[in-house]
Amino acid sequence: MTIDQRLNELVHYALSKNLIEEQDVIFCKNQLMEILHLDESQTPVINETFDRRPLYRILDDILDWASSQGFLQNNTVTERDLLDTKLMAVFSNRPSDITNQFRQIQQAEGVEAATAWFYEWNQDVHYIRRDRIAKNMSWKTPTEFGDLDITINLSKPEKDPKEIAAAKNVPSANYPLCLLCKENVGYAGRLNHPARQNLRTVPVSLNGEEWHVQFSPYVYYHEHAIVLSAKHEPMKINVRTFQRLLDFVEQYPHYFIGSNADLPIVGGSILSHDHYQAGKYEFPMARASEEEIEPLENFGDVTVAKVKWPMSVLRVKGTDKEQVVLASEMIRQKWQHYEDQSVGVLPFSGDTPHHTITPIARFRDGKFELDLVLRNNRTSEEHPMGIYHPHKEVHHIKKENIGLIEVMGLAVLPGRLKQELNELTDALLTDHPEKQIASNENIAKHLDWALKVKGNHPDLNLSNADEVLQQEVGTVFSTILSHAGVFKRDENGQKALLRFMMTLQ
Repeated sequence: MTIDQRLNELVHYALSKNLIEEQDVIFCKNQLMEILHLDESQTPVINETFDRRPLYRILDDILDWASSQGFLQNNTVTERDLLDTKLMAVFSNRPSDITNQFRQIQQAEGVEAATAWFYEWNQDVHYIRRDRIAKNMSWKTPTEFGDLDITINLSKPEKDPKEIAAAKNVPSANYPLCLLCKENVGYAGRLNHPARQNLRTVPVSLNGEEWHVQFSPYVYYHEHAIVLSAKHEPMKINVRTFQRLLDFVEQYPHYFIGSNADLPIVGGSILSHDHYQAGKYEFPMARASEEEIEPLENFGDVTVAKVKWPMSVLRVKGTDKEQVVLASEMIRQKWQHYEDQSVGVLPFSGDTPHHTITPIARFRDGKFELDLVLRNNRTSEEHPMGIYHPHKEVHHIKKENIGLIEVMGLAVLPGRLKQELNELTDALLTDHPEKQIASNENIAKHLDWALKVKGNHPDLNLSNADEVLQQEVGTVFSTILSHAGVFKRDENGQKALLRFMMTLQ
């Protein structure tokens, strides 16, 4: 098939997905030709029919041709992404058109239908890359706290050495200021900043402020949305956070929304720009049972309960939105200064604060609900990366921060684990697993854990090894969550948490 025919196929794809109308096909074909420096077409776009191939296959063929013509200097993933995003921008409506269509669907069918349409549109224009998301591995692991969700993230491509070297030669720029700034919408990108010509957002007013809803290109759960401030301001958990979160679930009652904490170690990967994560998904923590439910008498019908969860979670809920906000702010302020040396809970080192909160909001059963996850970012000689952070013995599985998504019970594990688990399976089924694992630099870090797994499963064999290792990884994730819990789930820890709850009355 010629490049001309491949462009025709791409236009037909856009037509089939209602990204364009028939009147647009020649216009769009001409724009694609301009991007690829083609002066003329040999085949009329509307005179051909095509089999319905996946979008990524159509684009791969076009990108391969572009590489053969010298348009891609190194033919790396980054260079290919810059070009295919530019191609798909041809079929991406202006931001105002997208917002207007979202509002029309919202008015006619409801906000749930509007977000479903917007999510599908983001996939159709290749902002969310279906082919990459499909590579992710996922499973559930039963624990005493319910089933935990485990995923190995394979959707975010690793950079090869040529890309890293090329990016070093690209001058640093201050536009956009970060990956979450609204100036990313329509931005062409560069080697050290992803292309965003097909990114669109929907404005939303939270606590009287301008915010925007977009979807994450690396989908970890259904309708994984990012809600970002129009201003480039640092993350900060305060009363305005609670007001915004509950404003959001009032407008999007089918979504949860939560914020990463605002301190290093226990916070998210981007602390420089205030943003939240939302979506149409019920996380394991949302299903966790409530313990020790107590009324907060100064806040109407608002109650507080500790949640049966490996981390330290207080669930605040009530029918009056403002009272839930005020009660949550009272708890945050109490926690900010709370000290219990008997269980090592210390709020400050000198003037440096350590206490903060990871809040998650829902509207459920007619009530506004805020889960307040108590966090502390202290370090020690024994745990230099963080006392309430994955401890050294689990770093072979994960050593990154425990952020919002994982707090709620969805593990996002590094892509390296897929190959490592495959190699561990092979090694464990040999006659000398210890020797095989120790001599393999890819999996030697797993040695102690792997031998314990084999000892716990004497019936380990070729048919059950994959599932056994996956379940054991899930068990490690449960341990990681317990490491991040400030008040442990033992008797002393839970008594200490109840002492804190007593200060709320």
